[in-house]
Amino acid sequence: MNDLHARHRRVLPDWLALYYDRPLEITHGEGRHVWDAEGNRYLDFFGGILTTMTAHALPEVTKAVSEQAGRIIHSSTLYLNRPMVELAERIARLSGIPDARVFFTTSGTEANDTALLLATTHRRSNTILAMRNSYHGRSFSAVGITGNRGWSPTSLSPLQTLYVHGGVRTRGPYAALDDTDFIAACVEDLKDLLGHTRPPAALIAEPVQGVGGFTSPPDGLYAAFREVLDAHGILWIADEVQTGWGRTGDHFWGWQAHDRNGPPDIVTFAKGIGNGMSVGGVIARSEIMNCLDANSISTFGGTQVTMAAGLANLTHLLEHDLQGNARRVGGLLIERLRAATAQDPGVREVRGRGLMIGIELTRPGTDRADPDRAAAVLEAARAGGLLVGKGGGHSTSALRVAPPLSLTVAEAEEGAAILESALRSTR
Repeated sequence: MNDLHARHRRVLPDWLALYYDRPLEITHGEGRHVWDAEGNRYLDFFGGILTTMTAHALPEVTKAVSEQAGRIIHSSTLYLNRPMVELAERIARLSGIPDARVFFTTSGTEANDTALLLATTHRRSNTILAMRNSYHGRSFSAVGITGNRGWSPTSLSPLQTLYVHGGVRTRGPYAALDDTDFIAACVEDLKDLLGHTRPPAALIAEPVQGVGGFTSPPDGLYAAFREVLDAHGILWIADEVQTGWGRTGDHFWGWQAHDRNGPPDIVTFAKGIGNGMSVGGVIARSEIMNCLDANSISTFGGTQVTMAAGLANLTHLLEHDLQGNARRVGGLLIERLRAATAQDPGVREVRGRGLMIGIELTRPGTDRADPDRAAAVLEAARAGGLLVGKGGGHSTSALRVAPPLSLTVAEAEEGAAILESALRSTR
């Protein structure tokens, strides 16, 4: 393992982050568990950053990939592709967007890039509204709209980005307000901002901020924003890379917590739909998707083998009601974690919905982030046989808990007990 780590450091970038003091090589997985190169088994509560959505080595997905790979793996978008058409048809129906068109990419970053291209072209504006504490990917344009300093290595951008209040309920100038007044204050701030700039192309927002530590506004905020946006002709892009496919339990899409004005103009997705295969994409109304007046293709977006995986994975998710499981088991897990941390002065908040749960750690008696303890809890949880993630806009001091959506009640209890012990050992 030390040899592999040394080889990694010799040939890969210094900024390519690795978890743990002794980085982990995962060799295989099954269900909600993975094994490392030393034979240790772990309960996986992070799923490769919310990407192993249904289960590790899900038989339906591995069978679909194997069978498709035996026929043809790739031909590019220059040729008709039956699995791509079939998956696009299913996603278009599930999106709720009228006359929806779907474009497949290889990642969430590329999906958000495409959404920005569509919005700025359609609106003839390079100004974008984004949320504070947001994250939308690693590319040049996505970094340019990211509202999280820890994930934005440059201020250079082809876009003019204006940041809006509201993505974090319990911090910032409106944190002390109740939900109704919080939404009203954020809406007034948005109106004031729009009075000082030329009309932007779009607002891009994660219904639940992923890298930001699983923070979210009160339900209805984006519906209230939408009324203001619609009055100015501004598009709404919902970044569902982490929240889509039932992860939040209550809804299939995260935007549905804000749905009184209907679906967004554009939805981006990735991660969980491929269950580990490289699948991302954009859904938009036809007049938005078709606004480009130059040729475009995707060499690797929508390959036959990734589309076969996506179809099998989506079918399994719907037939086994994994959204309902996320709601039921996620509800039990979040209450278990709240009870376990109630007397911990360093736990500022346990938040989330479904199987998307954040535990924010701060220095006792303050609101100052405690990234050192977050790192220590990660190590202690690993020692106990549990893998979790971390994030947060105020340094990486929020633990991120996001198991596969097939998590059982017994596994939720086991993971919560390990996490409780890890938190207790680091106080």
